[in-house]
Amino acid sequence: MEIRKYNKSTDERQLMEMIDQEEGWNYAQETLAEKYKAALETSLTYVAYEGDVLCGYSRSLNDFDTYIYVCDLLVMPAYRGKEIGKKLMECIYHDYPGQLVYVMSDVDEYYEKVNYKRIGSIFEVSYRE
Repeated sequence: MEIRKYNKSTDERQLMEMIDQEEGWNYAQETLAEKYKAALETSLTYVAYEGDVLCGYSRSLNDFDTYIYVCDLLVMPAYRGKEIGKKLMECIYHDYPGQLVYVMSDVDEYYEKVNYKRIGSIFEVSYRE
């Protein structure tokens, strides 16, 4: 297993294919794909490979070197249960020691299973006249 920082030229195609295959993830759709590809490059993005197969990735935002917000964590179904998600998260702690790390999630049961502490909520704000 190799986990490393994202490289557009070697990882983009496989990563977008992986996202396209995951139900509920719409980043690969035509209307979002180019914006998401740009976000992958400007975010803290890590990829996990088993041989030459991209089997997982994480994408996070660095908030002025104090907080890290994990936006996306995805492991291909065939590779789940092998602690790849945990290893991707460990890269953040290794590369950004001392920073607080928060996860923005709609899959709470995964993060509860790995004993992450719930400390708040995220609210969607919509404009109303």
